[in-house]
Amino acid sequence: MSWQCKQCGETHDDQFDSCWKCATGRDGIPNPEIAGEIPPVPPPPPTGISIPCSTTPTIPGRDVLESKGIACGEAIMGANILRDFVAGITDIIGGRSSVYESKLRQGREIAIQEMMAEAVDLGGDAVVGVDIDYETVADSMLMVSASGTAVVLKPKQTSA
Repeated sequence: MSWQCKQCGETHDDQFDSCWKCATGRDGIPNPEIAGEIPPVPPPPPTGISIPCSTTPTIPGRDVLESKGIACGEAIMGANILRDFVAGITDIIGGRSSVYESKLRQGREIAIQEMMAEAVDLGGDAVVGVDIDYETVADSMLMVSASGTAVVLKPKQTSA
């Protein structure tokens, strides 16, 4: 069985009484015993910038007109003791660690958003050759980096 946090929507096994993401109890009331251990949920990555990105050297159906340079984005995210403990239990009993998967997804989204913003700052309107790397830093930190080449695409041909 499982339950869903009323505050953040995270799903938890019945064996846990508090959300490890936001420290809210099953009853929807923040748990003061662990509230100081869990940092607040960070805001979502910046929005509004969305340009084509590809891991290949081209954008399908478009020609590259000009290269503007390398665009990068990084996200370094800390893990906390409670989250590590819960993930350790998952590792022991088997299964996937949704906590860490969520953290990886969040880091990747932030890194890609920052890379797209840097590409636009360089004068590009797309990013090609995108590479995403994951590293651990200082035992309890996760670093996600995204890099690629900012390019200007040839305008689409319109049929008359």
